[in-house]
Amino acid sequence: MNIVRHTDADFREQLDDLTRSSSLFDPGITERTQAILQRVADHGDAALLELTRRFDGATLTADQLPITAAERMNAALLADASFRDAIACASKNIEAFSRRSKRRPWSGVNAQGGRVGEKFDPFHRVGVYIPGGAAPLASTALMTILLARVAGCPEIVVCSPCGKNGQLNPALLHAVGAAGATEIYRVGGAQAIAAMACGTDTIRPVSKIFGPGNAYVVAAKRLLFGRVAIDLLPGPSEVLVIADDSAVPAWIAADLIAQAEHGSGHERVWLLTPSAKILSAVQKEIRAQVRKAGRREFIERALLANGWLIQVKDIDSAVALANRLAPEHCEIMTRHPRKLADRIVTAGALFLGGYSPTVLGDYVAGPSHTLPTGGAGLCFAGLTVDQFQRRTSVVEYSRTSLRRSLSAVGTFARLEGLDSHGNSAAIRLRKPKGKDAR
Repeated sequence: MNIVRHTDADFREQLDDLTRSSSLFDPGITERTQAILQRVADHGDAALLELTRRFDGATLTADQLPITAAERMNAALLADASFRDAIACASKNIEAFSRRSKRRPWSGVNAQGGRVGEKFDPFHRVGVYIPGGAAPLASTALMTILLARVAGCPEIVVCSPCGKNGQLNPALLHAVGAAGATEIYRVGGAQAIAAMACGTDTIRPVSKIFGPGNAYVVAAKRLLFGRVAIDLLPGPSEVLVIADDSAVPAWIAADLIAQAEHGSGHERVWLLTPSAKILSAVQKEIRAQVRKAGRREFIERALLANGWLIQVKDIDSAVALANRLAPEHCEIMTRHPRKLADRIVTAGALFLGGYSPTVLGDYVAGPSHTLPTGGAGLCFAGLTVDQFQRRTSVVEYSRTSLRRSLSAVGTFARLEGLDSHGNSAAIRLRKPKGKDAR
């Protein structure tokens, strides 16, 4: 872990470096990702097969890219009762939360008597990326695909990387199927994002792409924005803990370690506390708990690169720094966490009090765990069901309400030098002549 204290002579410079670092804009990653995207755009399935062989070690043919009904059935049969129960538990909360978040049509009357409103339709065909690799994230399938299903999307396309044997993890595959995917492909990385955005002979393009991924997946989504709609930029996991001297050091350490174990090496974790005693105790707890962790190598690599124990001057300073960092998850372990939560305005998700570890949001609480990372929380919010809905405004005027609006319309048209704009409204109120008379 890296330790920074507000008494350090270069404290401000260290914080500036810390808040500038982000894998979202690594020029090397961007350049390599752009090459992958172009290859898929130019060569379609052939590029997917080549890149799958290179990055995942699996040799496939184009007709093996889709997951078959038999494979889905086999994965369902392999799922044990405890896993089925876990899916049911999480799904119930996620669906309930999503139904309450779903946007509904409305209509009202404006000042001139015109009827205005909005309607919301599900995107017809959406793409969802589900990470695989070292830690196949079955929970992510629920946190993304279920939202698409609640929104009413008819076609839900899922891409996820396969292993060297060409297979998807059975638990992951079952979760994807149970959540409601209509098509599943064994394609991972930036090439999967390119396939869903550009289309290939096997994978038809989608209207919008969702889901988290590694730094290359996030870069691909950023680079393809505009060619396809994008949800947000959820990359390697992050957690920031704000703690005062009432917090339990062992709990803090456990939560930092949990987010560091994903395995990409780009995970970021921070502790912000004004208490030297808490900082020292958390450092000791991390050492002790990491020794017993099953993914010790991954954890140690992430903590060494991007693990920070920061002693700030006071809680106000912690809040200010947290808002600069815009963490994916922000845990508040203080005496009055709700009061502090009102002042945190850039976090992807807030977890209040000692009994609300991030893992609850990862698995069962209800809100989607697909959240902005790498500082993207400054301008993005987390994934919600309404992002699977396309908004359309609706306008309906009568002759009377049009007449009441004509003066303002004419003024704007003259100001902008667009006389035909004004005429398109005024012509409707002129007395019709000849054959046009009705």
